[in-house]
Amino acid sequence: MIKRLPPYFHLSQEVSMALRQNQPIVALETAVLTHGLPHPQNIQLSQSLEQEVRQQGAIPATIGILNGKVHVGLTSSELEDLGDTSKPSRKISRRDFGIALARQERGGTTVAGTLICAHTVGIRVFATGGIGGVHRNAPFDVSADLPELSRNPLIVVCAGAKSILDLPATLEYLETMGIPVIGYQTDEFPAFYSRESGLPVNVAVQTPQEVAQIARAHWEIGLQSAILVVVPPPSDVALPRKEIEGIIEQANREAHEQHITGAAVTPFLLARVSELSGGSSLRANLALLRNNARVAAYIARAMILVKNPEI
Repeated sequence: MIKRLPPYFHLSQEVSMALRQNQPIVALETAVLTHGLPHPQNIQLSQSLEQEVRQQGAIPATIGILNGKVHVGLTSSELEDLGDTSKPSRKISRRDFGIALARQERGGTTVAGTLICAHTVGIRVFATGGIGGVHRNAPFDVSADLPELSRNPLIVVCAGAKSILDLPATLEYLETMGIPVIGYQTDEFPAFYSRESGLPVNVAVQTPQEVAQIARAHWEIGLQSAILVVVPPPSDVALPRKEIEGIIEQANREAHEQHITGAAVTPFLLARVSELSGGSSLRANLALLRNNARVAAYIARAMILVKNPEI
């Protein structure tokens, strides 16, 4: 069923029909398209994520801002347009919607921004790479992703939090905000590039049906937070934790020495980690994104088989 939407929202015909017919849908972000990768690799990745979702019998809903509208479900031409890195784009989190929409700017939605949009239109499952979290050596620097997870009831499939972050502090924040962390075929919180972190999840599950059952029970008693489903990166591309940790520490030192602060920190660290790892971290990143989209499609299909409460 389609909710009554604010006038700034535009649903593609495919997504609109899927919502009306109660078909499985997976939301996809676009910050990775606008700010994460160079052209044309960014467009190729977005296309491959949509293909992964379709191959598992679900409908992809890639979300971005174009021409003063929040587009939920991008056409091929809209995907190409938003992925044109020669044009300026804004990275869209909660604070940025009004600015971007009023000024007719283009924008790629972050995890936080995508959560807001997907919940607004009634999509229940969202696939991303890694969520934001609490930064290392700066416990006051908390990603906007975390509070949005506490107030948008979606199943969010990811490979944990980005490993450049303070993972124990991030898990503590998730606990404080009442966000269940479910390990998909793992009892350990993955560290994005690595399958292991030494940190436990709240519960391990083996099937998409178990995820759907937990989500149903969580929401039916009136809780409004997201369900975080963490999936280890594929074993053939995952990096050993000790190896990548040394690289991250070096990248952090360089950021400090170069006085890089604020919003510039994360892009610098991710790019530098890729350089120092000889591109292996980027390969892991691309592979885990595709894997997460696949798992999210499995879960979206399982959600159709359980009675979903109105939220």
